[in-house]
Amino acid sequence: MELVLFVLFSGAALAAAGVVVTRTRPFSAAMALVACLFFLAGDYVILQAPFVAALQILVYAGAILVLFLFVVMLLRLEGDEALPRLGPRQAVGLVLAGIVGCASVAFAAFEVSGPFPETGPLFGTADALAATLLDGRNLLALEGISVLLTTALVGAVVLGRKEL
Repeated sequence: MELVLFVLFSGAALAAAGVVVTRTRPFSAAMALVACLFFLAGDYVILQAPFVAALQILVYAGAILVLFLFVVMLLRLEGDEALPRLGPRQAVGLVLAGIVGCASVAFAAFEVSGPFPETGPLFGTADALAATLLDGRNLLALEGISVLLTTALVGAVVLGRKEL
């Protein structure tokens, strides 16, 4: 049963992601992104990582998407109906991306022949996540992410600053 739910949630997440990249209206794309993030949270629950699923919903579907919608409302983005339709190259790329996505879900489904393997009692908890991030082996990646976020924050301040 877990495997069936995992494949259903993963397929629905792929379908919602496809809707995100094919919509011309930003609000429609944002709502499809919400659906995609909720399906991913369902996958995390099936994989017995409830803390990561809660973070997925609270941080991404909650805070980040609200920020996207505020930007859409403040900039009054309407979406351009005159945008060109998919050309032959884009259509081939979209079909190939769909095939690769479906193949990856099928590979994951066939790789696990029975129920998902048992995990430890701390798997997917805040303690396990903190231990993984701060144990020293991932220190360079953690510092790289902090530099990236700081750079993004400085860029947002510079772009949002009004000329005096």
